[in-house]
Amino acid sequence: MIGGTEQELVEEWRGLLARHAAVHNALEHDLQAQHGISVTEFEALELLASSDHGKCRGQDLTDVVHLSQSAASRLVARLERGGLVERVMCDLDRRGIFVVLTDEGHKRYSDARPTHRSTLARTLRGDD
Repeated sequence: MIGGTEQELVEEWRGLLARHAAVHNALEHDLQAQHGISVTEFEALELLASSDHGKCRGQDLTDVVHLSQSAASRLVARLERGGLVERVMCDLDRRGIFVVLTDEGHKRYSDARPTHRSTLARTLRGDD
């Protein structure tokens, strides 16, 4: 085994899982409490905010939020009901659908971004 024993490897893995859970739970709490969105919803809004023209294909969103296609579709439906995104047909391929950030979605993302970054700094680096 390279770089240590099997037990050390398992302990490192469990430590990584614990750290991920701590950061994710803190993000979930802070984003929900202050902005009414989940971590996954924030990640989707961030992808759209950083995309060309505030839009992307559904598959691109699925890849970034690490959800199955059906779970990502439900996520988009929730965001759409909340007025944060809309679905539009692709001009070149009528079978293609884009997810587009609305003005309200951009505002929610802009409002939540400092909370997200602050929570990351606090949980990952121990910043206060």
